[in-house]
Amino acid sequence: MTTMTHDVSVAQAPPSRFAAGLAFAVVSAMSFGLSGALAKGLLVEGWSPAAAVTARIVVAAIVLVPPGLVALRGRWHLLRRNGRLVVVYGVVTIAGCQFAYFSAVQYLQVGVALLLEYTAPVAVIAWLWLRHGQRPGLLIAIGCLVAGGGLVLVLDVVTGVGLHPLGVFWALLAMVGAATYFVLSAQRGNGLPPIVLAAAGMVVGAVSLLLLGAVGLLEMSWSTGPATYAGTQLPWWAAVLALGVVTAAVAYTTGIAAGRRLGSRLASFIALNEVLFALAFAWLVLGEAPRAVQFVGGALIMAGVVLVKLGEPRSR
Repeated sequence: MTTMTHDVSVAQAPPSRFAAGLAFAVVSAMSFGLSGALAKGLLVEGWSPAAAVTARIVVAAIVLVPPGLVALRGRWHLLRRNGRLVVVYGVVTIAGCQFAYFSAVQYLQVGVALLLEYTAPVAVIAWLWLRHGQRPGLLIAIGCLVAGGGLVLVLDVVTGVGLHPLGVFWALLAMVGAATYFVLSAQRGNGLPPIVLAAAGMVVGAVSLLLLGAVGLLEMSWSTGPATYAGTQLPWWAAVLALGVVTAAVAYTTGIAAGRRLGSRLASFIALNEVLFALAFAWLVLGEAPRAVQFVGGALIMAGVVLVKLGEPRSR
């Protein structure tokens, strides 16, 4: 397994690299944000959350393996050398994170579980500080607070919500999985092209989820009824295909590409925009209009991202 590398400083990268990384990060956040709206159409028809996620990851694995093999170009030693990285990526960041989140929502409100999971950027900053000595500056600290406040508003988490200890435990495990995703995605010295890491991770993640379902830890139920979006019905297989291709294959591949160009810290903060895209797609696809306070929260998240970007260390 390759060793952890220091986080990439966006200020040390050329403008073209930053622009490409920003574009990849936005596409990744947009793709991830569509997953909720697409999945809801299946859930309403009788799919269990675990079955929908497993189908999503299996489809992504099928889609990514052929181009991944082309990108690998017979360099199997890269997979052997990075075998532990691939296993951790697939088990922890894909299967483990999803399993922990679904376990959390059994005890917590969805908004509260998401809020705890999306503290992942803070965990990334803590890791870079403790592991690599990259102490966060004042702007990054302020950016954390501003983005965190915006996230609370966007997720519309009300005060006085009861917190079940077991639910908090699972949500924090999901946060660890998300933070691990950002850290591993930002590694650049392992020689694995982004699509190869994504494909291999999806295969490991799909096998892990299928095993969890086989032993009864995940409820696997599905339906062949059509999924409905904004009054339009889609065959179940079309919804599953879109869920796998767009919200998994595209989302994870572009997320890895973004992390390698922006570094795990900035990429994790830009990924917070996933909740904004989720609101937008829920509005467009499901007719669920966001509240005014959520727009305010979105502005705060963007402001927090800008502060983190401005606080990135510059090269000497």
